[in-house]
Amino acid sequence: MSSLKGKTLFISGASRGIGLAIALRAARDGASVAIAAKTAEPHPKLKGTIFTAADEVRAAGGKALPVICDIRDEAQVIGAVDKTVAEFGGIDICVNNASAISLTNSQATDMKRFDLMMDINTRGTFMVSKYCIPHLKRAENPHILMLSPPLDIQAKWFERSTAYTMAKFGMSMCVLGLSAELKSAGVAVNALWPRTTIATAAVGNLLGGDAMMRASRTPEIMGDAAYVILTKPSREFTGQFCIDDKLLYASGVRDFERYRVDPSVPLALDFFVPDDDVPPPGVAVAPPR
Repeated sequence: MSSLKGKTLFISGASRGIGLAIALRAARDGASVAIAAKTAEPHPKLKGTIFTAADEVRAAGGKALPVICDIRDEAQVIGAVDKTVAEFGGIDICVNNASAISLTNSQATDMKRFDLMMDINTRGTFMVSKYCIPHLKRAENPHILMLSPPLDIQAKWFERSTAYTMAKFGMSMCVLGLSAELKSAGVAVNALWPRTTIATAAVGNLLGGDAMMRASRTPEIMGDAAYVILTKPSREFTGQFCIDDKLLYASGVRDFERYRVDPSVPLALDFFVPDDDVPPPGVAVAPPR
């Protein structure tokens, strides 16, 4: 596949950030996008709603269906999938982007926050995939994509934030299992993760404010990397855990400077990037502090 024209994407958490970047890249081809997220009213700390995202998708050349969907709620997920199929005639691509984060140790993680991360990241990813799969099986070149890290099981990823790491690796375990389960049906299941921090609301509000934002890349790098995956033949590319710039380099991209928020600030390495994963030539990332 060289284009997503005519394809329908169901994207969780697509009202802003990485989810919206993936939606906009697909929209440039003329794709249809179901923007499945919770934000219907403007939030004081979070830019964008499902409706503003839908306007951006249409302006980029795609079709959009804004649908309120809390992926913790089974009835809402079923309803959102059904509305998407009714509106666009099917689902070709499922993108599990919605996620919750709390970088806290065991004593600082209250059980309500633990449940939120497990319900959104692991359970939500499983459930959205589950209800999209029957429609994906009828699609040409169907894909499921998780925004989750390589399964690099090292204590250092768990020691400071066991609950969050469990929840994110739960998404990656869905990749491992579903890619094997769906291989014979021709449904690709892959993961995508950024090498650096990405300038999203989570980074700005929770992980380091303006300083961390300036050391980040823009969400567009993830949108472009997701596009590379989603246009690959589903029967040939599945069960892969991809790092954004490495994947883009392999596809022919050489200019990564255009993705930087502030080229004068060293890029910050994201969590979960394996120690032996080497950046593409010309890319320098500051070691974690």
